[in-house]
Amino acid sequence: MNIRKSYEDREVENLSKFAVTSVNSKGRKIKEEKCNIRTDFQRDRDRILHCKTFRRLAHKTQVFISPEGDHYRTRLTHTLEVSQIARTISRGLSLNEDLTEAIALGHDLGHTPFGHAGEHALQELTDNKFEHNIHSLRIIDHIEKNGKGLNLTYEVRDGILNHQTKGTPSSLEGKVVQFADKIAYINHDIDDAIRGGVLKEEDLPRGPISVLGNTFGERINTLTKDIITSSIDKNTVTMTSEVFEAYHELRNYLFKKVYIGSEAKAQESKAKHIVTELYMYYINNSELLEAEVPENYDGDTQQIVCDYIAGMTDRYAINQYCELFLPLSWDVY
Repeated sequence: MNIRKSYEDREVENLSKFAVTSVNSKGRKIKEEKCNIRTDFQRDRDRILHCKTFRRLAHKTQVFISPEGDHYRTRLTHTLEVSQIARTISRGLSLNEDLTEAIALGHDLGHTPFGHAGEHALQELTDNKFEHNIHSLRIIDHIEKNGKGLNLTYEVRDGILNHQTKGTPSSLEGKVVQFADKIAYINHDIDDAIRGGVLKEEDLPRGPISVLGNTFGERINTLTKDIITSSIDKNTVTMTSEVFEAYHELRNYLFKKVYIGSEAKAQESKAKHIVTELYMYYINNSELLEAEVPENYDGDTQQIVCDYIAGMTDRYAINQYCELFLPLSWDVY
């Protein structure tokens, strides 16, 4: 009995004509025997979910660096919220939910320790050669499984590479994740900023709030429903102008009040300093990373160091910094 085939048949029969069905995937770089149970996109989702890089997202910064409290978002919880929002939209539009989920789960695999602070540090150190979306693809293709990579399908790789605002995903499922990423971070960053005392509920701009809603749940519901109702049976993913303008104004407000120069960013210079010092140390002592380099590695010394540091969690980077640059206590017996 071939369960995969029944899934594929259902996709062709039930999904939108604009969806990417598993049987119409452009496939993998390296051909594989197909699974009898899961479609190719289901297998991609599972490969991402079970990889080591995905697990490390639990200890990487979203907005607040080393927050005191159990309820602040990490890069992992952000990823899970993006996945849920994207799946809801994808289901509402009769798109391929498995493809959408795989893209969402993998979209931030390439993030550095300390979130965008770490990314900006590596960009400055490498003349802007480092971008987390490009590094996500590098992890998928060249780093995971000791250099063998995950061998994901074209559509998942494309969606991950192009999830940023400037990207142009080739599939509607990729565009759904592009929107879901922003819906998730705008709303949960408001939630975290209020929890951390950076914002007050009454400080939020009344214009966009009156359109989108007063609460975290109301805003996500408004944005999600607007995308579905605006995009259903169309070969595009879009919002109404009223909701898009409200979303855009709220996003700009967060950049001014939270993302740039707020208390939430007070530790960023320290985080960038840690990443910079680690980078320079390993550039000058690259032989120490020989054990970290997989077989058939395709990068130079700078790439080795970037790969190593980008893969660190916040706490591992801090521990490495302390071990390398701070004096240890000396016990006299």
